[in-house]
Amino acid sequence: MAKNLSNLRAPKKANTGRKRVGRGMGSGMGKTSTRGHKGQGARTGSSMMRGFEGGQMPIHRRLPKRGFTNIFRVEYAVINLSRIAELVATLGVAEIALEDYKKLGLSGSKKALIKILGDGDLVAPITITAHKFSKSAAEKIEKAGGKAIVAGAAEAA
Repeated sequence: MAKNLSNLRAPKKANTGRKRVGRGMGSGMGKTSTRGHKGQGARTGSSMMRGFEGGQMPIHRRLPKRGFTNIFRVEYAVINLSRIAELVATLGVAEIALEDYKKLGLSGSKKALIKILGDGDLVAPITITAHKFSKSAAEKIEKAGGKAIVAGAAEAA
């Protein structure tokens, strides 16, 4: 059957209203108000933790824990010189400041700490500002006639 304006319908459950419990037998949610009969869940003020297993030791406590998370770890958004070389070739970028990484699509966030890695080669000279550089990246940038500016050191000086 062909769809046209005369036989269009909303998808199933698209127009379903809010569940109104405790409003009489005709609503289908009267009497026990969808709580069932007796038991912990039927009582007022009942709220069990996520993953509650009826008093049995929950699975998240039964499973062994491994390793640890270092809360002082510093995460860097890593960018290879090959990506920067592509930008220089396509857009003709001569300088990359900290604000430009997000605009150019190199980083997901403006606040991300940036580290430049030396995978790839630069042909044109370019000035790059970042929070960290690998030794090979800094050497390749200098060799191409550009500058590798460390962001934290520039602000301190």
